[in-house]
Amino acid sequence: MTQYLDFEKPLAEIEGKAEELRALARANEEMDISEEAAALDAKAAKLLDELYGDLTPWRKCQVARHPERPHCKDYVEALFTEFTPLAGDRNFADDLAVIGGLARFNDQPVMVIGHEKGSDTKSRIERNFGMARPEGYRKAVRLMEMAGRFGLPVITLIDTAGAYPGKGAEERGQSEAIARSTEMCLKIGVPLVSVIIGEGGSGGAVAFATANRVAMLEHSVYSVISPEGCASILWKDSEKMREAAEALRLTAQDLHKLGVCDHIIDEPKGGAHRDRDATVESVRNAIAAMLKELEGKDGTALVKDRRQKFLDIGSKGLAA
Repeated sequence: MTQYLDFEKPLAEIEGKAEELRALARANEEMDISEEAAALDAKAAKLLDELYGDLTPWRKCQVARHPERPHCKDYVEALFTEFTPLAGDRNFADDLAVIGGLARFNDQPVMVIGHEKGSDTKSRIERNFGMARPEGYRKAVRLMEMAGRFGLPVITLIDTAGAYPGKGAEERGQSEAIARSTEMCLKIGVPLVSVIIGEGGSGGAVAFATANRVAMLEHSVYSVISPEGCASILWKDSEKMREAAEALRLTAQDLHKLGVCDHIIDEPKGGAHRDRDATVESVRNAIAAMLKELEGKDGTALVKDRRQKFLDIGSKGLAA
């Protein structure tokens, strides 16, 4: 059963009626409902085009958070072969909100790291809803360091509401761990490419996405704070999240203009969850293209390229 977002309720009604007709036809073979079902399908397709033709920033946030959207684990299983997970930060624990390990991408050895939110209640609790603790970022630092030592490109997949803000995480040095991960991203002398596959929340995302090339799925978001958090601070009212989403410029389209995002990856009409296979293939092509752009550059050139990218962010402005 497809889960529908609030703004998709009219679509849910039409698609639900079409499915009811088909269920009746399956129960009674003499009933011919092909014309009625086709008319409803056409109406649903038209409404889907209208809904997704011009999504507001807040609606893009809702799509980016859709529970059926492909998560990091789905991409790792579909895009990489010979994936060997590597666990632990060699200091405190293994953070299941962060997946990382050695793999092959298009038969090229790589290191892959990403946030995993989980796909059901049990896995979401185990993965802490993709909100990493300090040990998750320290695991990422360890894996990036290993990739640098062996000359392996690093591919990161970002999907987190932000780093976990709990008491224990703060006691174990959350901000320092995020800073170390960001620093490691900046200094490793191998290609580093990132894809925002859902939410890119605050420093928890930057710690993995300080890359040579950053791509975003069409309906993903990337911001310094969630719209709800921003609204709570600015207006003392989390219900002002729509206005906050507008002001944050968190969409892939705005971030591409600002130079934060280098590539926008098209999603199937209705979002990534409506055609997972097509989405995965688009992400594969985007990663391959980004790695191709960085081919032949030595470590010094890669580090310089990465640093310059971040120094240039925002210099053109949204009017460019």
